[in-house]
Amino acid sequence: MVFEDNYQAARRRAAVIDRVNHGRLIVSGPDRASYLQGLLTNDVVALTRGQGCYAAYLTPQGRMIADLFVYELGDVMLLMLPQAVKDVVLARLNQFIFAEDVQLGDVTESFAQIGVVGPEAAQQLGRLGVLVASSEMLAALPEHGNARVQFGTEPAIVARVTDTGEPGFDIYVEKSLAAALKSVLAAAGVRTLDDDTAEAIRIEAGVPRFGQDMDEETIPLEAGIESRAISFTKGCYVGQEVIVRVLHRGHGRVARKLVGLVSDSESTPRPGSRVRANDREVGHVTSSAFSPSLRKPIALAYLHRDFLTVGTTVSIDGISATVTPLPFAP
Repeated sequence: MVFEDNYQAARRRAAVIDRVNHGRLIVSGPDRASYLQGLLTNDVVALTRGQGCYAAYLTPQGRMIADLFVYELGDVMLLMLPQAVKDVVLARLNQFIFAEDVQLGDVTESFAQIGVVGPEAAQQLGRLGVLVASSEMLAALPEHGNARVQFGTEPAIVARVTDTGEPGFDIYVEKSLAAALKSVLAAAGVRTLDDDTAEAIRIEAGVPRFGQDMDEETIPLEAGIESRAISFTKGCYVGQEVIVRVLHRGHGRVARKLVGLVSDSESTPRPGSRVRANDREVGHVTSSAFSPSLRKPIALAYLHRDFLTVGTTVSIDGISATVTPLPFAP
């Protein structure tokens, strides 16, 4: 159930999201960028201190192992990725260290990750003095931009994020400081988003989530993340051959694609629901929510490539729905 007050707080002011479903890895050593460059889909070597990027980690067959965010902090790189695949990714990364001067560390249990999102997120953080950083400095951070700051007298990291659906910041602090950070924000009236409302905002923005809208069978092109996650000018990376073959020989056409659906029903379709067109099964729902912006149920779904045209009518469990451009709401 979406809570309207929480939704409006995130959309109009600022709100807190506890990012408990994410894992955090540290990559250190002078070869860290060149090492990751051959494994991830984006141009990691191009990152300088304070910059970051979104990327995917693929199998040689071009299927996703994970999506992740890479932040160059100047002395180490911080990787933020889904908690459920963190151990798998760490084990795979370890396997590919040969002569490189690279060290890997799991800091998931050492640091808390608190999101503050909304159009007033920078102002709130600056005004409250939550971080030793000005509102202007925070507002000037580009997407994936990051900086070492302080929470009181303790070190912290802040990064600009958009994967929440409503842009804002992730703040990384020692886990023992998480309660104090949340308390300062709550005392100032910054609401904490419940899971359902946070999910509705993400889906409205058309942001796919690994483990829900993407998995180990997904090619990035199917999920539509290639413009953000893949560099087409960098050198080789694992899985590149498949991506290039689909783009050049297949002209970018994939068998299925993630699209938006708006339902004509008052009830929200369930993830896993089958999508049909003319009595033919053409896909399935991966995420769904009631959209406070549209005042209708919405869903992300994979559909067969013959049914991707905006305006196409399909049915979800017998209820009519329409293929809609993403994002559903800005």
